[in-house]
Amino acid sequence: ARGAPGPAPAKAGVAADRAHPVVVELFTSQGCSSCPPANALLTRLSARPEVLALSFGVTYWDDLGWKDTFASHQYTDRQTAYVKTLGGDGDYTPQMVINGAADVVGSRTAEVEALIARQGRPVGPDIKLSASGAVVGAGAWSGAPADVWLVRYDPRIVQVPVKRGENAGATLPHKNVVRVLTRLGGWSGKTVSVAFAPATGGLATAVLVQRPGGMIVAAARD
Repeated sequence: ARGAPGPAPAKAGVAADRAHPVVVELFTSQGCSSCPPANALLTRLSARPEVLALSFGVTYWDDLGWKDTFASHQYTDRQTAYVKTLGGDGDYTPQMVINGAADVVGSRTAEVEALIARQGRPVGPDIKLSASGAVVGAGAWSGAPADVWLVRYDPRIVQVPVKRGENAGATLPHKNVVRVLTRLGGWSGKTVSVAFAPATGGLATAVLVQRPGGMIVAAARD
């Protein structure tokens, strides 16, 4: 692990449900020996209908013996933006970020559960999701436009044999690995429609509405 987690929020959240899931993002690396317990926790969380669990492979372990097969510099940049917003000391793994608003070491089950309960559902607009697009509803808004993100992730468990580095010799299961992260446009409080191609290759789809580099205000998945 690297760095340190940011502070937890004090507010109480509105209970999440399948239509308004709490978003849990894990920043992880196959080269990090502290990450397998966090990967396992994310797999358990992914079974809950009120949780949208997403796994992002980061790149800064790639020169330490093993190149992560799912890692992307885009995902590392996403984590770095969170660190700046949340006031952390630097990128670290395993890190879980809940609704873009709070972070915790991703293997600390009790703390993760407490943050999920405390954060609850994103409190922004409803999202109507179809195979070829999404409609983000109207809602109160101030400040810079929010980003509308398309997320494509693999809902299957993928077993990855690791041959070198800290996890050499282990076969690591991964679930809900993000394979595509694309900005579709912006949202400023008025209803907006976005289009995208239907998912292929067994990938699942989610749409996030998020303040730049920070809080997720709405989320939906297929």
